[in-house]
Amino acid sequence: MEDQNKDLVKHLEELRKRIIITLVIFLLFLVLAFIYVQDIYLVIVQELPFKLALLGPSDILFVYLMIASIVAITATIPVAAYQAWLYVRPALTPKERKVTIAYIPAIFILFLLGISFGYFILVPLVLNFLMSLSNDMFTTFFTTEKYFRFLFHMTLPFGFLFELPLVIMFLTSIGIINPNSLRKNRKYAYFLLIVVSILITPPDFLSDILVIIPLLLLYESSISLSKFIYKRQNKEVSNEI
Repeated sequence: MEDQNKDLVKHLEELRKRIIITLVIFLLFLVLAFIYVQDIYLVIVQELPFKLALLGPSDILFVYLMIASIVAITATIPVAAYQAWLYVRPALTPKERKVTIAYIPAIFILFLLGISFGYFILVPLVLNFLMSLSNDMFTTFFTTEKYFRFLFHMTLPFGFLFELPLVIMFLTSIGIINPNSLRKNRKYAYFLLIVVSILITPPDFLSDILVIIPLLLLYESSISLSKFIYKRQNKEVSNEI
């Protein structure tokens, strides 16, 4: 019992160390991003077809913090993944270590792809559609805070949602799920993804459709990847036998 308690304390200390390192790196990136936040802001708004307005002096500070936070989160993703890998590494076999460390760059790339998908594809489509609804009947007036909240909701969630194929590949590789279970629970997964898409998008039908379709495609691609990993594992087991 005493040895178990010592092991538990040791694991908790190691976990705390990894969390602290990740938080320190995040804060460093946050400070660095805040130094250049005005330049980042100008790049984002330079091609907007409308002017952004401020309703109060605190709005611009909120926007700057939001921009710096997104940049810091993006930059910290590979660091957080590497710290998580260092934490679980002692429990992995040499082969598992090689496999799992390969996921780290993939996590970063998929996160960037998700944010890029939201920023370069979804945001223009949804924004143009919403603006077209006014049909010259209303005066277009966008506040800086409202616009960046919209931008935040249409980009950051997709950074995490695009990790779905990688998560499913990892869970398949360690035997928690398999392609058969994914196909069997497809309707429940579809329902969950539809609910998520409705929660993260503006309240209009087009936005929901534009988000739902890529999420369902992500799930279907995840099934294919899971099938590939599952077959490869079974083949390796057969060869060993």
